[in-house]
Amino acid sequence: MTNQNTPSPARRIVLVANVAAGSLVDGGLTPEALRKRLEAAGLDVMAEPHPDASLPERLDAAAELPGIDAVAVAGGDGTLACAAQALTGKQVPLGILPLGTMNLLAKDLGLPLDLDAAVRVLATGTVRAIDAGEVNGHVFLINSVLGLPARMARHREAKRGRMGVLDVVRMGAGLLRHLGRYPRDRAVLTLAGESRRVRFRTLAVVCGDYREGLGQVLSRAGVDGGHLTLYLVETLSAARLVRLGLGFAVGEWRRLPDLERHETDALTLDARKALRVMNDGEVVLIAPPLHYRLRASALRVLVPAEDPR
Repeated sequence: MTNQNTPSPARRIVLVANVAAGSLVDGGLTPEALRKRLEAAGLDVMAEPHPDASLPERLDAAAELPGIDAVAVAGGDGTLACAAQALTGKQVPLGILPLGTMNLLAKDLGLPLDLDAAVRVLATGTVRAIDAGEVNGHVFLINSVLGLPARMARHREAKRGRMGVLDVVRMGAGLLRHLGRYPRDRAVLTLAGESRRVRFRTLAVVCGDYREGLGQVLSRAGVDGGHLTLYLVETLSAARLVRLGLGFAVGEWRRLPDLERHETDALTLDARKALRVMNDGEVVLIAPPLHYRLRASALRVLVPAEDPR
């Protein structure tokens, strides 16, 4: 007869920490300090197979370790998208230690941002399947953005970990300059079996959709809704930028006349040259055509055990 009081064996995990992530790059934490916190919470922490390799190689190797219960990843949304590249479609779940700047995925999942509470989720949480998006083999969990934001991202990357007030002001001024400096991107959009030519300042493909409402900027309505949402902004003058910004601020922006929106599970963008694409904050150059598709419930994630969703 099984003893019902026998404690469950410790969850066996491998920790992959991105030392360039927001809270780690500032020197507040080290991978060794994180490991000690995990072990103190009762987790069985295995050593990384290739700790000196690149981050994608480290995550690929960690995902293939036999006998593990999860891959725990310490970093921001870009790091988690990199982890999703290795784990999407596999049974091994992703454990999240939200140590980035915005931690949008953690917030969408209802994960605690406090480190000790996040560690407890790794030890006691349950597994939930969430959707992922994919473009030409590149996995994203939040959004894939083209146009002006992707161009501006390189300025943010140059200042990663050391953004001050003056840097933010300079980025804002640079955004206004970019509005007139660059022509709109051109592409052929194929959606629901129909193709048309589009010119845009910004195009975003969201995994799921954003939530409307006061204070809900960049917060998604769900992570397993079974669809992608396309947002297209053809023109973006300073006045329209202000109007969009105000719409986001008050939580009423879907019906703005400058914004086109479609729900879909797949779309294609074709162009004459490679396109700069920002997937979950990380910029890559992708040769056209860009084939977007939804991978429904393809990634397993550890969430709080009391998660009602």
